[in-house]
Amino acid sequence: MTTDLLDGEYVPSADARTRDQVELYERTNGREGATTEAGPVVVVTMRGARSGKLRKVALMRIERDGVYALGAAAGGQAHNPSWFHNLMAHPTVQLQDGPIRRLMTARLADGAERSTWLPYADNLYPFFADFRTRAAETGNREIPLFLLEPTTS
Repeated sequence: MTTDLLDGEYVPSADARTRDQVELYERTNGREGATTEAGPVVVVTMRGARSGKLRKVALMRIERDGVYALGAAAGGQAHNPSWFHNLMAHPTVQLQDGPIRRLMTARLADGAERSTWLPYADNLYPFFADFRTRAAETGNREIPLFLLEPTTS
């Protein structure tokens, strides 16, 4: 299923591991490259915050009832991952989950909504709680949690 996908100039990641995984995932419609040592992933295509060019990254697959969550963990580092700024500037993204590609709109989760997603994410990826602890200790930051919902237009 393909509907109204993002278009524009794609700039592959400078990180060879990310670039290779995204290419494999897309080429095989998620039959290959759909997992990391941490578990299943989805590919998210977004516009660069400054350049407007398309960027792609494989992120943890956290899905419930057609809504996806993205934890901007950066492995628990003291700073947000670069893609965080892309979503803040351009919240319309393309999500690929296996062979299915669709446009989604990203927004930050907070309050009770965030509180209901965190245990769910921790259950799927137990290390996610450790990332949040590390980020709080090293960078005094709370890991942002984005929710991606189908774009309506």
